Amino acid sequence: MVMLAVVVKASSRGPFLFRQNRIGRNGEEFAVLKFRTMYSHNENNLGALVTRSGDSRVTSVGRWLRKWKLDELPQFINVLTGDMSLVGHRPDMLKYMQALSGQDRNILHFRPGITSPASLRFRNEEKELAKVPAEEMEQFYVSNLLPQKIRMDLDYAERATFLTDCHVLLRTALSILWHRG
Repeated sequence: MVMLAVVVKASSRGPFLFRQNRIGRNGEEFAVLKFRTMYSHNENNLGALVTRSGDSRVTSVGRWLRKWKLDELPQFINVLTGDMSLVGHRPDMLKYMQALSGQDRNILHFRPGITSPASLRFRNEEKELAKVPAEEMEQFYVSNLLPQKIRMDLDYAERATFLTDCHVLLRTALSILWHRG
């Protein structure tokens, strides 16, 4: 992680870590940690909160980190502090979590995680978002992708066991190791 931090810092101006408030268990906000994959706000502050393939705000090192999911490594600190677990729904921003309704809001009873069945299914979410016109991207995310992810992860969370979590972790490792383009 130290080597990755040096590479991120050397590749573009700004901090090597990206911190963003996300919503965790019981609706509590916490700062999720990632390696910075985009130009710092001072260099390029325009654009949506979600990203799509080909987003010009993503650095060349950032594209590589995202491809191999290495930008997520600092979230192990979030796991150690108790804000996240290894397996659980991906924490999202308040703006998006407030859009949840009905039973989808039950996801807030669970601790978010680094990986989940929905993370595996939507591993290439940026490519799906690239198919949508830029001005409709956030709305598509909130009305289409987010509810699918929440329902998939909520279904999993309600029946999760240690063994099923181990299976998700193994599938995650395999998806990273055998990721193609």
